Amino acid sequence: MKIVEMNLKKGLVKLIPEHTDDLWHLYNIIYKDDEVYAFTTRELKSDEQYSRKKRGERIPVFLGIKVEKVFWDRLVGRLRVHGVICQAPDIVPTGAHHTINISLNTPITIVKNQWTKHHLERLKMAQKSSGRPTIIMSIDDEGYAIALITHYGLDLKVDEHVKLPSKFEADKRNEAVKAFFKKAADNLHQVWGESNGPVAIIGVGFLKNDFAEYLKNEKPELAKAIIDIKSVNNSGVAGIYEALRSGVLTKTIQQLRVMEETEVMEEVLKRLGKGEGNVVYGLDDVKKAAELSAIEVLLIADTMLRESSDEHRLLIEEIMRNVEDRGGRTIIISTGHEAGEKLLALGGMAALLRFSLPH
Repeated sequence: MKIVEMNLKKGLVKLIPEHTDDLWHLYNIIYKDDEVYAFTTRELKSDEQYSRKKRGERIPVFLGIKVEKVFWDRLVGRLRVHGVICQAPDIVPTGAHHTINISLNTPITIVKNQWTKHHLERLKMAQKSSGRPTIIMSIDDEGYAIALITHYGLDLKVDEHVKLPSKFEADKRNEAVKAFFKKAADNLHQVWGESNGPVAIIGVGFLKNDFAEYLKNEKPELAKAIIDIKSVNNSGVAGIYEALRSGVLTKTIQQLRVMEETEVMEEVLKRLGKGEGNVVYGLDDVKKAAELSAIEVLLIADTMLRESSDEHRLLIEEIMRNVEDRGGRTIIISTGHEAGEKLLALGGMAALLRFSLPH
């Protein structure tokens, strides 16, 4: 993401999203009642009065909307912002509804009443991001799974299940492994060709290492993209989630948001398991902890800010400001991956505390 202009006194940030991950960051930055300005197209009648009932000419215009809803389609990587037009050329009536499709490499301006600390951290992270997702392949005797690890979660591309002959049937197994490796390599090459990202291979046992050697001989360019080979205890998709939870790929994908979110959520669960009173969850207990200046890290599920009522959202934002004013940090957890689902099960909010609170 490229930041073109930042004027926090006016609450204004002008930027250019450069990668699909940037759109995901914007989805977590743009809230209801913000203002968004961008070039878009608007349908007009021949008499230059807009009408929903009668289609007419569609013209390019620069306009601003007061945001009501933000829509993210992770399957196609599309971000749409819907709201009421607050600034536009004379031929477009203000007060009408409009949807802006946020496009890559096209400038947009966001105006907020206040840019919070976590908003600015998110912008900084987006600026540093390369935009290339890491590819993780889990492979063993039971099959293979290939996923893209992006800032917005795990995007599963392939999940193939097989049953290879046992090692006691050497000839039969060798032929089966050759066919298995060929299909797996073709699938991995297709995913890699689309994203051109670094590749990490994980798996149970030594088959993953044999597969990496196979790639060196059969697909040398793809083999050069392999940056890590690690062992896990689970097969397939479960193995990928295990790798994220356990931290075996921390150095590999340390720049990705999903890794940080997974690690901090695991810390919440770890502290809950110990029962030492240095973690809380749920809106009421989190609010009390914030009032006592006890919160070091505040975790909020992304849906809590987007889908809550205005009254509920304002309360959450008040807690966030309280935490940040007292030196704490807020992390918005994506519900597009396992860590977010776990946080939702705890009510959508949790906090790691500086000190233990009495029960």
